[in-house]
Amino acid sequence: MRCFLADEAATLELGRRLFGVLTPGMIVFLRGDLGAGKTTLVRGFLRAAGFQGPVKSPTFTVVEEYVLDTSTVYHFDLYRLTSAEELEWLGFRDYLRDDSLCFIEWPERGEGALPHPDLDLRLTPDGSSRIALLVASRPAGARALDLMASSG
Repeated sequence: MRCFLADEAATLELGRRLFGVLTPGMIVFLRGDLGAGKTTLVRGFLRAAGFQGPVKSPTFTVVEEYVLDTSTVYHFDLYRLTSAEELEWLGFRDYLRDDSLCFIEWPERGEGALPHPDLDLRLTPDGSSRIALLVASRPAGARALDLMASSG
């Protein structure tokens, strides 16, 4: 699925739409250059979930946790990892639960140690706008994209 994102509001809206189709237990890879809008997209998702607190990039903390009513969202930023083995030191597998949803920025830094994502989302500059390309990697991701397509 390809989405044109004219501005920050459109990126927040895509996050809101994802809230309607993603379910606990899913893993979403977020790809794009620095400043591409990855954290903005997660913020849109969390606002749609009713989370009102600050949503910041986990660049220095590696992971931010957001406890919601029915699940927990973990937002990872692997940019500062020097090897995929560092995920083991972080206890990464403990975050992969049926009641949590994981957004992972810079997944290529964890290649070989990360499971396959349900959804792989790439944000690419297009002038002053962005293009979001969403690719399902597993059946749950395909169902989510089908739901998005059918809801307009």
